Amino acid sequence: MISEDLLIGLQTMIRIRCFEERCQRLFNQGKLPGFVHLCIGEEASAVGTCLALKKTDLITSNHRGHGHVIAKGGDVKRMFAELLGKRDGYCKGKGGSMHIVDFASGMLGTNGIVGAGIPIATGAAFASKYRKTGQVAVSFFGDGATNQGVFFEALNISSLWKLPVIFLVENNQYTEWSPTHELSVGDTISRAAPFGVPAVSVDGNNLEHVRDAVEKAVNRARDGEGPSVIECMTYRWHGHNEGEEAFAGDYRPADEIAFWKNRDPIKLLSVEMLSRGLITEEEIADLWAQERDLIERAYEFAVQSEPALAEEALSDIFSEASQRNI
Repeated sequence: MISEDLLIGLQTMIRIRCFEERCQRLFNQGKLPGFVHLCIGEEASAVGTCLALKKTDLITSNHRGHGHVIAKGGDVKRMFAELLGKRDGYCKGKGGSMHIVDFASGMLGTNGIVGAGIPIATGAAFASKYRKTGQVAVSFFGDGATNQGVFFEALNISSLWKLPVIFLVENNQYTEWSPTHELSVGDTISRAAPFGVPAVSVDGNNLEHVRDAVEKAVNRARDGEGPSVIECMTYRWHGHNEGEEAFAGDYRPADEIAFWKNRDPIKLLSVEMLSRGLITEEEIADLWAQERDLIERAYEFAVQSEPALAEEALSDIFSEASQRNI
């Protein structure tokens, strides 16, 4: 990777980390309505993937989607406004943390339903091929979603029709509060094989490894060769959702958490860039200061934004009920 991409990647990962840490504090203070699922520790899979995409390419996400929105170019001011239920939010405060959409940046939506982004990305890839736009669609989802039937349906139809779609599995090794190996037979790679879809597993905490794997899959998709599956092996530092300690118990070994925190993707990239002489300690500190300031200003913007209006609850909604004014 060129040094400019590495710098953008590092800065974007730091922005995601700062955003998520602010969300954690807001939730703990009771200032954030609804559930929030943080991606701290998984930043490299989101950023490495989006570095290999064009702005016109498309992505779908899941309940742990803040990092994907930011990596694809999302505005943190509008994200905070959405999380706080404000009119300046991406969905005018109606979607919250798990339902952010930004068509301008190619984000077709985070989604609270497990695996629900998979058919959306597959449909977007079909539209791209049909309309000959050259766009590639990427669906981000977790290892738990590989047990959803829609994953196999999407693999089948995308392989049959050679759709330009990439199935990006962020394997953080837990399905909610259960180790995935206790719930699933086989692995992600073997599940793609019967459909003739090439699959690769990479170090999801290494930004360059992720970007290189996605770039190959993107080139394959643009050349009309069809879908790919990429599994990013990673780990979420926090629980399935914030506040889970009230009911989930202590289900992860302390030494396991410590091992993965020692493989912090931001730290790994920082050390690598330092070793290549691409950045200095002072410049890294400046990046952290800049991004923390950006996040604080974004939060203040959201605080000052007007709340969502009850009378607009049924506007901008795609449903039969809204058309009947119900």
